Amino acid sequence: MIHSSAIIDPAARIADDVTVGPFSIVGPDVEIGRGSVIGSHVVVKGPTTIGENNQIFQFASVGEDPQDKKYQGEATHLEIGDNNVIREGCTLNRGTAQDRGVTSIGNGNLIMAYVHIAHDCVIKNSTILANNVALAGHVTVEDFAILGGYTLVHQFCVIGPHAFTAMGSVLPKDVPPYVLVSGHMAKPFGLNIEGLKRRDFSSETIRDLRRAYKLIYKAGITIEQALQQIRDLNPASDEVAVLADFIEKSQRGIVR
Repeated sequence: MIHSSAIIDPAARIADDVTVGPFSIVGPDVEIGRGSVIGSHVVVKGPTTIGENNQIFQFASVGEDPQDKKYQGEATHLEIGDNNVIREGCTLNRGTAQDRGVTSIGNGNLIMAYVHIAHDCVIKNSTILANNVALAGHVTVEDFAILGGYTLVHQFCVIGPHAFTAMGSVLPKDVPPYVLVSGHMAKPFGLNIEGLKRRDFSSETIRDLRRAYKLIYKAGITIEQALQQIRDLNPASDEVAVLADFIEKSQRGIVR
């Protein structure tokens, strides 16, 4: 299961059925769970924990030092959950001591070729990051979000659940849940309707989200006024409450 040309540090903890391809390097302080497949020419540096049934394709750099001038060699971490696909040439950096010290990737994510995930990012579950997406440090991508190819995300931005960014989008601010954005700089272009339908959102929920979207983006009122009217929607679905809570808690402000 481990190719003869692979270099595995004796301190690495690798499950018995893990596959490691030719010329890959696995350093100390690395743990790889059952069923995971590491392709050829992959470098995994620790401290890094990789869960079960992950596929990491050739030439990926996993767990390398953060690209941050403040980094002074601290033992920060990268944590990867289960059932992720990490395609060719991706770069996944560990965290920094100035933040949580951890870059974390959840479960069931598709991270396509040449994606960069910088220090202290949080990727939740079931996301898709298309080719050449680049996340600056401290970015959060929530469940089921889809980032189109060449999307660029500024530090500390949050991409809400079920949001969608078109190819080439540049995100200087947060993207609210369920919203579709596009452009440089990115602007809203309605709800991610097709994505919501694919995930079995009811017609009633989509109706309520449309009403909330119009209050935020079309009514010509302040965000505070829009949030108050959204909370007064009767009935207001749980999904609408998620949207309102996200906007209320946003630190960078939302794409407008």
